[in-house]
Amino acid sequence: MNTSQQPDPRDRPARLTVGVVGAGRVGPALAASLQLAGHRPVAVSGVSDASRRRAAALLPDVPLVPPAEVLQRAELVLLTVPDDTLPGLVEGLADTGAVRPGQLLVHTSGRYGAKVLDPALRAGALPLALHPAMTFTGTPVDVQRLAGCSFGVTAPDELRLAAEALVIEMGGEPEWIAEESRPLYHAALALGANHLVTLVAQSMELLRASGVSAPDRMLGPLLGAALDNALRSGDAALTGPVARGDAGTVAAHVAELRRHAPQAVGGYLAMARATADRALAHGLLKPELAEDLLGVLANGTDGAEGEAG
Repeated sequence: MNTSQQPDPRDRPARLTVGVVGAGRVGPALAASLQLAGHRPVAVSGVSDASRRRAAALLPDVPLVPPAEVLQRAELVLLTVPDDTLPGLVEGLADTGAVRPGQLLVHTSGRYGAKVLDPALRAGALPLALHPAMTFTGTPVDVQRLAGCSFGVTAPDELRLAAEALVIEMGGEPEWIAEESRPLYHAALALGANHLVTLVAQSMELLRASGVSAPDRMLGPLLGAALDNALRSGDAALTGPVARGDAGTVAAHVAELRRHAPQAVGGYLAMARATADRALAHGLLKPELAEDLLGVLANGTDGAEGEAG
């Protein structure tokens, strides 16, 4: 193979043409961020009406074309599709000859590292995995949120500097993740961010049911302080009835949840058990109080009626 067809990324012009395959919430925002850094979006693919609207809002005047044509037009291609779709997309693009030698191919999946791009690598592409540790709305605010956002970066050693440079150009902070650690890395983020949304939404519903007119206003300062304390102090920030070993209060909580929001009981018990384990391991929960508490959590509502009275 003629090596002149596969230029070293360090020898590339400073500015690149950029394409997006998959105009979900992530791709257009990253492309818009790269545009602010001087790169030039030239093509985007999207199927749904929502995808087309996002592309129009964040990348106005950038043409919507099929995925293969995106690769024809762009030197840097962002593959921003769902995790389960990514392997098949890469194989399909490589098998049909859409991938060009020397082309930077970037996916944004948290689950996968660079190996999922092996079919494209064999076709001469330069594979990068750049996962922004951020939740996206599909609106222009996402571009602002990328400032200071950490990116999980996985790439061949020879492309590490190129990967990190792209992250920095988007305003992010590169964090190197080993190929074999990508699933654990992604599970950690899902545990913290995705489940947080569920917990907050449930909390707001329960506050409304208890008569609170503005649950968001009530929770905002509390959750902001709890998050700040947790990030600063870890398990030392644990507080509340579980960490204190207040078995009667926890039993009353479970009884009320069974009465008014049975769908929330499972999550409450699971999180309370995890909190109790951590509080006990770190010396915050006194062993003499832990037995009654763990008994309540094991039995669900045992003792709830009497304690609640």
